[in-house]
Amino acid sequence: MQKKNVIIMGAAGRDFHDFNMFFRNNADYHVIAFTATQIPDIDERKYPKELAGKLYPHGIPIHPESQLGELIKKFNVDVVVLAYSDLYHMDVMHKASIVLAAGADFWLLGPKSTMITSKKPVIAVTAVRTGAGKSPTTRKIVDYLKGCRVVVIRHPMPYGNLVKQKWQRFGKLKDLDKEKCTIEEREEYEPLINRGIIVYAGVDYEEIFRRAEKEADIIIWDGGNNDFPFVKADLHICIADPHRAGHEVSYYPGETNFRMASVIIINKIKTAKKEGIRTVEENIKKNNPNAVVVKATLSLTADKPNLITGKNVLVIEDGPTLTHGQMKYGAGTLAAEKYKARNIVDAQKHAVGSIRNVYKKYPHLKKILPAMGYSKKQIMELQETINRSGCDSVIDASPVNLSTLMKINKPIVNVEYEFEEVGRPTLKEVLYRFIRKCGIR
Repeated sequence: MQKKNVIIMGAAGRDFHDFNMFFRNNADYHVIAFTATQIPDIDERKYPKELAGKLYPHGIPIHPESQLGELIKKFNVDVVVLAYSDLYHMDVMHKASIVLAAGADFWLLGPKSTMITSKKPVIAVTAVRTGAGKSPTTRKIVDYLKGCRVVVIRHPMPYGNLVKQKWQRFGKLKDLDKEKCTIEEREEYEPLINRGIIVYAGVDYEEIFRRAEKEADIIIWDGGNNDFPFVKADLHICIADPHRAGHEVSYYPGETNFRMASVIIINKIKTAKKEGIRTVEENIKKNNPNAVVVKATLSLTADKPNLITGKNVLVIEDGPTLTHGQMKYGAGTLAAEKYKARNIVDAQKHAVGSIRNVYKKYPHLKKILPAMGYSKKQIMELQETINRSGCDSVIDASPVNLSTLMKINKPIVNVEYEFEEVGRPTLKEVLYRFIRKCGIR
């Protein structure tokens, strides 16, 4: 049988995992390239030979997704695999049409082909969209499971040296500096490390899980974007966002999570419109009627509200939530409203370098500043954008304290948001039933 030529479309995450699980040692296929999108500066690299295995002694090139049609024809590609997340269903089919028009097959690899089986009980936290509230939910689960040895395995964000990032263990804040973590990575890891939780991440998730299992009674899979888990979950929790009602059945692969989860959390119900909540409830009844439904909100606090009231404020929000998550606002904007800011300064008018380009790529963004920092240069451009803004104070609603990474010449208000159940059943009740079933305590 002649080998089939393959391209994997990705964004430095599931693409590498799908390759490792399905293609790396599969002699029936030859992966000629990855393509990359969503994240800046991750194309024109190589998936290194040290990770690619014996069938790929020279590694595998990574090209911009914009070159996909040309690559299919140039290399006589037979199969293109879509392997990244948070895509509108119609956009998935547009990509499929490009592939089919160029003559190749279009694949989506599913759970059976890509999921790892863990030796320890696994709780998976996923969502229907980026920015639905996975991270606060994971933090709340960690708080409820005090007394158990909990290890969190985070969906990959390997934007640096892939060989060095084969597996990463974060147990102390200094590990973030050692691994040269981006702002996006720090946002996810730092709050967990501050709780005394060990976090694993990287590229090779088979290796990562085997290492994590040695330290854990329970493993939490903390998903990225709206991707489905890399591991078979014993308890699968999916978070729905009524601020974007209907997206639970119109975005890939969030709808997969929505249909397969054993628990669905309808989040943000104190700030969402009633019709949005009803839409999510109706879609649960239609698509996953056996799921346990938990209602929750994100409680918001500001450490210095007096620096918001009556002030001209610059609002900084979580980056991925605003960019490919397509939210127009987040907790920082809600804090500005809650504490009656005089005005939200238009960050776009002061943006420089790659930050200015973010607004061009995501035109739904207006005044709000996404916390972008995928490189030292971009962090400096974010700093300059903030310092040029002419605001009275800065609302930092990113999960990481930006003042530890850059020199900001304005007073800073740190905004935090934490998961809070509303009514019953509660997440706490769901978790305690689960750990009793597992015989942990």
